[in-house]
Amino acid sequence: MERAVFLDRDGVINDNKRPVNQPDDLKLYPGVGDAIRRLNDDGYIVFVVTNQGGVGLGYLSVQDLENIHHYMMTELSKEGAHIHEIRACIHKPHEGCTCRKPDSGMLTDLAKKYNVDLSNSYMIGDRITDIEAGQKAGTKTIFLGEKHVDADYTTDNLEKAANWILKKESTH
Repeated sequence: MERAVFLDRDGVINDNKRPVNQPDDLKLYPGVGDAIRRLNDDGYIVFVVTNQGGVGLGYLSVQDLENIHHYMMTELSKEGAHIHEIRACIHKPHEGCTCRKPDSGMLTDLAKKYNVDLSNSYMIGDRITDIEAGQKAGTKTIFLGEKHVDADYTTDNLEKAANWILKKESTH
């Protein structure tokens, strides 16, 4: 079975101080490409699982979202980083779908599709809903931000999270 790292997008891969409604709005954090590349090199499949309720609310179209993700993948590939697949919940908040985090639908669907062992995988996010989705799916969880009691590890950026995963896995 495969090991995976599931990444939230806004606040993990890119700055989320302003809404990302067009490719030009996407500002990658420093070190993100290198962190993802190192996870790739260690055999992790890397996915992005992101709530994008702005589509359902009409702030951006599905095509706008696809353009943003194409731009993100292009920029990351310049650093040798590869995102295996991106899943986005485009439903309105409170619509009751099973894909929107804190539900684990995006993670479990990807795990089934790619034969991922969730117990040997990680969910990295900057919101409580990310941690809850990872826990429901059965992954280890990493919270980016202030200390999160329920997360397995807390740090302040993806680069440090990747370092923790790679160091932790090398000791097993």
